[in-house]
Amino acid sequence: MDSSSDHSSASSLHSPGDVQNVKFCQWCGGPTKHEIPEGEERLRAVCASCGKIAYQNPKMVVGCLIEHDNKVLLCKRKIEPSYGLWTLPAGYLEIGESAMEGAIRETREEANADVEVISPFAQLDIPLIGQTYIIFLARLKKPHFSPGPESSECQLFSLNEIPFTSLSFSSMVVTLSMYVEDMKAGGKPKFHYGTINKRPGTSPSDIHAYTLDHHIQL
Repeated sequence: MDSSSDHSSASSLHSPGDVQNVKFCQWCGGPTKHEIPEGEERLRAVCASCGKIAYQNPKMVVGCLIEHDNKVLLCKRKIEPSYGLWTLPAGYLEIGESAMEGAIRETREEANADVEVISPFAQLDIPLIGQTYIIFLARLKKPHFSPGPESSECQLFSLNEIPFTSLSFSSMVVTLSMYVEDMKAGGKPKFHYGTINKRPGTSPSDIHAYTLDHHIQL
């Protein structure tokens, strides 16, 4: 939370999705009121007609860090936000698929690449925007890739060539930085967990406006 706020206690009751924006019930269409339900601690949108509570939960982003010939595969985004910046192939997990299945699908959609997942590499929580990233290490089944509809380019980069000043999101900076450190330290990637705390009011493309807290390496 913004420590300069005079309403820090009230602000802590808001979810990252801003519950105040929920004006109507998703079940019956009735108007909502905003209150803390009995037995809970957070402000919720409660339907004034049917009484149902609209819970807001984090979204899961899944993707692959693809290793090939001592290089990693990155895609240049052809959509906003962060148009024209580089990213690992990743996107929102769909209902009905596992995290690994989603990561493989996103890689196929963004890089036209078929991959084999090796192991999980990182879980990164971003509480301010309500997202959790799960990134898998993967390898190409065949040395073929090309831009999908959301990418303008796909390219393999050696560790020293990774464009850290032109990455799309803080999550990409953190993930690739940890990977480079692992490879230079011993050549074997570890599993990482951490919390990316974004500064309130910063844009997704402000890739340096964060701290990495609670970093665990296994």
